Formats: sequence, C-alpha cells, structure tokens
Amino acid sequence: QGQLVESGGGSAQAGGSLRLSCAASGRTISNRAMGWFRQAPGKEREFVAAINWSGGSTYYSDSVKGRFTISRDNAKNTVYLQMNGLKPEDTAIYYCAARQYTSSSTEQRSYDYWGQGTQVTVSS
Repeated sequence: QGQLVESGGGSAQAGGSLRLSCAASGRTISNRAMGWFRQAPGKEREFVAAINWSGGSTYYSDSVKGRFTISRDNAKNTVYLQMNGLKPEDTAIYYCAARQYTSSSTEQRSYDYWGQGTQVTVSS
C-alpha cells in the first residue's frame, strides 16, 4: 500500500507565504489527478485546488484563486501548493488526495487516497 505524506505546514503571518508538498511513496501518482483540501476548526473539509495528471489543467476555489498555486512534478512523485497572501481564514489542516482518474475534480468523494494532513496557522 502506498501513502501520501504532506509537509511544509506551519505558522505564518497574514500576507506571508508557505509551500506545501505532498509526496507519494509506494505507488506512482503520475497518472492520477490530485487535489488539496482543507478543514478549519469546527468546519467541514472543503476543496482548495486540483490538478490533472499532466499539470495542464488546474482548478481553485474562489477563496484561494489568485493567491494559491497548485503544481506537480511527476518525476518526483510530488504535488505542491504554493500559498501566497495568506489570511487568518486560511488556518486549517491541509490534506492532499489522489483519484484514480487523470482528470481532476472538486468533489472530495471522488478521491480515494488521502494523506494525514499538515497544519497551517495564519496569524493576523
């Protein structure tokens, strides 16, 4: 069984930046679409960004569009989430996920393979 491992979380000031990584081990993700989701305290998990298998197509939630960038390096079996212009409302646990299809989706239930999450805390 493979796994996804997120890293790069931590604390940042409002307006600052963080870069999250999601490394896959035990299986390739080069033929899988990937997504980032987040769950804030007391809230349901929500979609953040998604990328298709090649990186040629990306999607973002309205709340992060223009501030976050999802990318991937299939040679490294890794997906990234560059977060700029961070806001306190970005505070959450961030999860990466993989789906068995090459095209991406904003629907959580279409992803079948999840990481454990990494905490991001943004202070004002």
